[in-house]
Amino acid sequence: MEPLKSKTPEQFVADFFTSFTEAVVRDEEDPAELMARYYTPDIVQTADGVRLDWDRLLAHLRPVRRNLNGFRIEIHEALADGNRIATRFTIHARMRKSGPVSTQVHMFGEFTPEGLLRRADQLTRTIDPPEPRREG
Repeated sequence: MEPLKSKTPEQFVADFFTSFTEAVVRDEEDPAELMARYYTPDIVQTADGVRLDWDRLLAHLRPVRRNLNGFRIEIHEALADGNRIATRFTIHARMRKSGPVSTQVHMFGEFTPEGLLRRADQLTRTIDPPEPRREG
């Protein structure tokens, strides 16, 4: 991952989550090796009060690989202070069985100078997915 200081906060967040999720979905490499390119070994991510460490995040990748059929990340805003980011974004996903789902995420994160995620505190909520575009 590239350092945060090399991009705008919005672009950094978009690139981080897009490239990570694309790599997860491709299923071409060992999940632990993939995570090591994006997360520190001591990662702590708390989402809606649920604390996830390295092992729990790694376990989360398996169902994502099986169920995610497509996605798009929409960055609404992001602010950086050193290696810390506050951001608000929406993940628009298409799941294999349940169809489209959109999740709004408010995140405070801390990254290493190399661009690895060390800590994240997130609040999420499911919102109505956007209507499909109609060809005219």
